[in-house]
Amino acid sequence: MEFTFDLNTIWFILIGVLLAGYAFLDGFDLGVGTIYLFIKGDTNRRLALNSIGPVWDGNEVWLVTGGGALFAAFPHVYATVFSGFYNAFMLLIFMLIFRAVAIEFRSKQPMQWWRSMWDRAFSVSSILIAFLMGVAIGNIITGIPLGADKEFQGTFLGLITPYTVLVGLTTVALFMMHGSIYLTMKTEGDLQEKTKSWVNNAIIFFVICYTTVTMATLIYYPNMTLHFVENEWLFLVAVLNMLAIANIPREIHHGREFRAFLSSGAAIFSLLLLFAIGIFPNLVLSDPNPEHSLNIYNAASSQKTLGIMLTIAMIGVPFVLAYTISIYWVFRGKVKLDSSSY
Repeated sequence: MEFTFDLNTIWFILIGVLLAGYAFLDGFDLGVGTIYLFIKGDTNRRLALNSIGPVWDGNEVWLVTGGGALFAAFPHVYATVFSGFYNAFMLLIFMLIFRAVAIEFRSKQPMQWWRSMWDRAFSVSSILIAFLMGVAIGNIITGIPLGADKEFQGTFLGLITPYTVLVGLTTVALFMMHGSIYLTMKTEGDLQEKTKSWVNNAIIFFVICYTTVTMATLIYYPNMTLHFVENEWLFLVAVLNMLAIANIPREIHHGREFRAFLSSGAAIFSLLLLFAIGIFPNLVLSDPNPEHSLNIYNAASSQKTLGIMLTIAMIGVPFVLAYTISIYWVFRGKVKLDSSSY
C-alpha cells in the first residue's frame, strides 16, 4: 500500500480525524446513557446527567463538521450513503433529537412517572444511536450493493446482518466502557464507587465483543487485513490498541481515572485507525461488484474544490478545537448540583 499525500488522501485523513473526535467525545456521553438506568436514585441520576450536561451538545458539533467535510470532499459518497441508508439515518436523527429532548425535559416536572419516562427515553436512544453507528461501520466493511450509476441497489433490511449487528453491539460495548470511565472520573462518593465497579464489567463485555468481531472479520472479510499483510509495521497499531485497552483496569485500580479515560480514548482512536487502514482507499465498498466501489478518487470533488475547502478547513477546525477545549476547561472537576442543574 502506498500512501500518496495528495489532496484526496489528506481529506480522507481529515474526515477520519473529525469522526474519530466525535466518537471520542460523544462516545462517553452516549456511554453514560447506556448505563444510565443502572443508576438508582433521583439525585444520582441527576449527577450522571449533569456530568455530560455542559458538553453533550457541543460534542455533536464534531459529527456535523465531519458530515459537512464529507459532503464537500466526497459528494458522491455523501449522496450514495445518505440515500442508501436513508431509513437508518432518519432513525438515527430521530434518536439524536429524542435524546436531546429527554435531557432537557427530564427535570422540568417533579413527578416520578415523568422523570422515569424521560430516563428510559434517554437511555434507549443513547443505546440505539451507538448501535446504529456500529451497524453503519459494519456495512462499510462488508460492502453494499452499488450499481454502475453509484446508486444503492439494496434494501433497508439487507443492511441488517449477523456481522453488522455484532459490530453494532461492539460499538455499544465500547461506548459503555468509555462512558463508565468518564462517570467515574466526574463523580465522587457512592456514585463513583458504584460506577467504578461497572468499569471492569464493561471492559469484559467490550473485549468479548471485540474479540468476536475480530475473528469474524479475519474469517469472512480478509480484505480488511491486506494492507497489514503488505506492511507489517502497521501491526503496531493493533499492538497499541491492545495496550490501551489493557491499561484501563490498571489505571482504575490505582485511582487514576483521567489516565484511564485517556487510555479508553486511545483505544477508540486506534480502533478507527485500524478500520481506516483496512478500507483505504475505498470509502464505500460495493458488494458483489467491487468495480463499482467508491474511493477517494472516483468519488471526490475537483482538485480545485478540494484545495479551496482545505484552506477553509484549516481556518475553521481550530475554532472547533478552541471551543471544545475551552468548554472542557471551564467545566473541569467533579460534577455538582445547583439551581441551574438539570
